[in-house]
Amino acid sequence: MRGIVVPEKTEDFTADPVELFFDLAFVFAFSQLVHLLIVHPDWEHVGKATLIFLLLWAVWSQFSWSANAVPGNQRSVRVGFLVATAASVPMAAAVETAFDDSGLLFAVPLAVIFLMANGVLVSSTERGTAARATTIRYSIPNTIAMITLVAGGIVDGTARYVVWIAAFLVVLWATIKAGQGEWTIRPGHFAERHGLIIIIALGEVIVALGNAVVDPLSEEGGGFAGETVAALAATGIAAGLLWWSYFDRVQPALEHHAEELDSRPRGRFARDGYTYAHMPIVAGVILIAVGIEEAALHPGDPLPLAYRMMLLAGILCFFGGINIGVWRAFRAVARERLIAMAVITGVLALAGSVEAVWLIVVIDVVVIAVLVAEHLRIEVRPSDPKIHHAH
Repeated sequence: MRGIVVPEKTEDFTADPVELFFDLAFVFAFSQLVHLLIVHPDWEHVGKATLIFLLLWAVWSQFSWSANAVPGNQRSVRVGFLVATAASVPMAAAVETAFDDSGLLFAVPLAVIFLMANGVLVSSTERGTAARATTIRYSIPNTIAMITLVAGGIVDGTARYVVWIAAFLVVLWATIKAGQGEWTIRPGHFAERHGLIIIIALGEVIVALGNAVVDPLSEEGGGFAGETVAALAATGIAAGLLWWSYFDRVQPALEHHAEELDSRPRGRFARDGYTYAHMPIVAGVILIAVGIEEAALHPGDPLPLAYRMMLLAGILCFFGGINIGVWRAFRAVARERLIAMAVITGVLALAGSVEAVWLIVVIDVVVIAVLVAEHLRIEVRPSDPKIHHAH
């Protein structure tokens, strides 16, 4: 064991296994959000799920920034992640009832996790440096936000909405102000962490497919009808297309761009291209999981309007977030993906009587077509040598 070498802080280390272990609690939280929207597909619960997701994202993102600042294989860091994981389990369990009688059970662990991560971030910077001053200025409003978050768990009704929205807005304001300071960013680690959370979210799509498998088999003498098999295949292809849409071109391109930036621009890009742009990407996957689960469970029926709208919102968020990241990095417009968003919007708006299985098939065909068109334009027939070289 004495021969094990711990990486220096200046090295672009990869994500430690304890970071992935920490993410597992968010699998639980995301599954709770999907279940909440499956059972209650209405505007009120969409609003609740949105606010809960934003608070979850703020905490997950804070831990990603903190782990980026210090090697994750240090025992003190690993202990911190394990404690945070333990705290996040009751927090995730309280997701569905956070606006009912579990306000404190949701808010207190969330605040503890955030403040732990913030403490790691501050302690990882050297005294007397510009980065240290930046982290301290960033910590003050975030501490206020977490106190506000806990206070929101105490009050009831509309007041909880208002207080929790205020807490999130304070965190958002802190991240905007933080862009003026110095940060130490390791692009490889940042790209890996955000890729992992997208995989975690995509795992929820697979879980949604599993629900469609378990229900028929749990019935006595149950089996799979042809339309169920077709729905499982179509939704499985959809999950694979989401993976390809991000990891084949976008993920390595964003990491490469971050590596080429200096410290201050790199910090701003990490905030904009990762913390901000990946928020709708992950939220989009969660909403897509809701629509896919309903389609896989009832493939022969038209997909109800509420689920079609959540599926549409998920697709728009997913591809919209990718477009934001690409624009922020390269000032390039992923125009084929914009076309896909427009076509799918029309399909879902007009498909009130179309069986759910065929709806998913059409979406698959549209996404495949635009990804092929994008590949042909950029790599087979590039009109701009600079763009071709960049990719």
